[in-house]
Amino acid sequence: MKLNPLRLRRALRWTRRLAGAGVDPEATAWAMRLFIGREPHNDAEVAFHSQHGDLHSLRVAFSRTHEFRAFLDAYGHDKRKEYAAPLWLLRPPADPELRWRFEPPSLAQPTCQLCTAEQFAEPAYAAWCVALGVEPVQHRKQWEFCWLLAAMQAAGVLRPGHRALGFGTGKESIPSVLAARGLHVVASDAPMELIEGQGWTTTNQHSHDVMDLHFPNLLDEAVFRERVSFRPVDMNAIPTDLRGFDLCWSSCSFEHLGSIEHGLRFVENSLETLRPGGLAVHTTEFNLSSNDDTVETPTVSLFRRRDFEALLSRLRAAGHEVWPLNLHPGYAEVDAHIDVPPYGLPHLKLALAEYVTTSIGIMVRRGG
Repeated sequence: MKLNPLRLRRALRWTRRLAGAGVDPEATAWAMRLFIGREPHNDAEVAFHSQHGDLHSLRVAFSRTHEFRAFLDAYGHDKRKEYAAPLWLLRPPADPELRWRFEPPSLAQPTCQLCTAEQFAEPAYAAWCVALGVEPVQHRKQWEFCWLLAAMQAAGVLRPGHRALGFGTGKESIPSVLAARGLHVVASDAPMELIEGQGWTTTNQHSHDVMDLHFPNLLDEAVFRERVSFRPVDMNAIPTDLRGFDLCWSSCSFEHLGSIEHGLRFVENSLETLRPGGLAVHTTEFNLSSNDDTVETPTVSLFRRRDFEALLSRLRAAGHEVWPLNLHPGYAEVDAHIDVPPYGLPHLKLALAEYVTTSIGIMVRRGG
């Protein structure tokens, strides 16, 4: 509604005679929108609340309203404002042959690990942000790109002339980063008919042309076109002609393949695109709240510890090299913070449905 300035001034003159200077009416209306989530009903309501002696008093009053309490309850503020690691996260894997660690993870020595606050303070994080052409921020999606590149470097696959295959690349910059380092890249994203109505195109996250992946600040167009190509690829049905790569990767993509089983099967199938000794590195969602209950829908799935243990055990048994599993969730103050909708910064852990989730990276080298 639009406030009537004349009526408002008259109402304020009356209330201020009773209660002193009060709060500016525009500040009062703004506070109502912020704390109560609605417009003032009328000028008299604004005048009434403007009787507070100062803005602090007004904020305290609105923070105690049932409307604001309902908002906090709806978004889990009281229940999920901080994260505490469950005991199941601490125990060793059921498979004694599966390599395992429980220590603060590092980008300098990457493993199959979670996103944690200390990694953002490492010199390696700043260096990879320079390579990506971005300013460092405490956001798990940016961490995923840095972890992927750190894992590639640690495994020795960032070499000129090597061939790399990207799945679900959207409009990410990794193809440009790899091409700038002399690699030849095949980038891919889902065919248009598979994603219709899912919001990927309307949110500008889907690519359908190689130039969607060119970042001019990282390398010039001529070099990019020479080293990077693009094709649509259904991650649930990888074409059999995509073979012999030194490296394949995906960033937060395989949780969207329809189910937990579809996502895990993709990781296994991605190894078929590699030559013996080639590296697969993937990031996805990790359920920090439960090792049993989770989210599993046609559009998104949250993977549990048990899912990754089963996958990595199968891959190890099949003769592939699996990097150690490290599920340390971090112990910095930021690691206890749970971001809730609408999401902002820091964004390392977040509330999704009734669960707390973060990003995990897994790295596997194909056996002979």
